[in-house]
Amino acid sequence: MDYKDYYKALGIEKTATPEQIKKAYRKLARQHHPDVNPNDKGAEQKFKELNEANEVLSDPEKRKKYDQFGSDWQRYQQQPGGAGRGAQPGGFDWSQYTQGQGQGGGGNPFGEGEDFSDFFGSLFGNMGGGRAGGGTRPGAGPDYQAELELSLDEAYHGGPRTITVHGRNLRLTIQPGVADGQTIRLRDQGGPGRQGGPNGSLLITFRLRPDARYARTGHDLTQDVPVSVYKALLGGEQTVETLSGPVKIKLKPETPNGTRLRLRGKGFPVYKKAGEFGDLYLRLTLTLPQHLTDQEKILIQQLADLRPEA
Repeated sequence: MDYKDYYKALGIEKTATPEQIKKAYRKLARQHHPDVNPNDKGAEQKFKELNEANEVLSDPEKRKKYDQFGSDWQRYQQQPGGAGRGAQPGGFDWSQYTQGQGQGGGGNPFGEGEDFSDFFGSLFGNMGGGRAGGGTRPGAGPDYQAELELSLDEAYHGGPRTITVHGRNLRLTIQPGVADGQTIRLRDQGGPGRQGGPNGSLLITFRLRPDARYARTGHDLTQDVPVSVYKALLGGEQTVETLSGPVKIKLKPETPNGTRLRLRGKGFPVYKKAGEFGDLYLRLTLTLPQHLTDQEKILIQQLADLRPEA
C-alpha cells in the first residue's frame, strides 16, 4: 500500500505549527474547492487529498501516530532489502499500526464512496473519521471570495448593499471610508463546514471606480474648481460642491490662477472612526470668457490700455 505524505500535500514542513497547518489547508482548499473548479476531476481529487491530510495533521492524536509510522516506514526503506524506489514493502509490519484490519488494512474501512484513502483507513481505522466511525471530525468550510464595485460617493457615505455569492443574495452594511482594494471578512458566510463544523468566511474586496471630480490620497481629496476671471480679480463668493454637500468659499480680490485652498474635515471619512475626516484641497483654475460681444471686446481693450505693461 502506498505511503501518503500529508505534509507534502499541504506544502508544509514536518515542524509546522497547528496554525500553519490550518492556514495552509484553508488556502489550498479555497484554490481547489469543487465550487471554484466545476467539472474538474483533478481539482476534486486534490480537494479530497487536502481534506485527508488536514484530518490527520490537525488532530494531535492522529498526527502523533502518523509521524511515528512515517519514521518506521523510512527506516524500513533504508534497510537492505527494504522497499526502495517506490516498491511495495511486503516485509513491513503493519500490524502495530492497523486498527483491527489485518496486515495491509483490507481496504477502506469506511465503506464505498468515502473520501478518505485505504492508507488512511488502514492506519486509523477506529480513531474517527468516515461513516463507520460515526462521521469525520468536524472541520471548517472553505472561504469564498468576491469583489464589490463602488462609486466614490458610495464609499464615502457607506450604507446597505446586496451582493450575490454562489447563488445567494447577501445584504451587508458598508462602513463609510472603505478604500480601493480593501478586503473585509464576513464570518460564517463561506462554504459549509464538514460534519457540523463551522462555515468558512466570505472575503469581499472593494473596487472603487475612478471619479473625474476628485483625486484621493489617503483620507484627503483634491478637487479642481473653475473660477471666472472676473471673480478672481474682484473677489467674492464661490459655491463648491463637495461629497458632503455644497460649501461656500470666499475669494480674495486678485486671486492667482492655481491657488490652493484647504477645507478641513471635508475630505474622505476615516474607516470605522465616526466623525473623523481627511481634508479637501481646492485648486482654483481661472476660466476665460468665451464668445465675446463687440461691447465686451471694447471694454476689455479699454482695460488693457490702462495696464499697457500687462
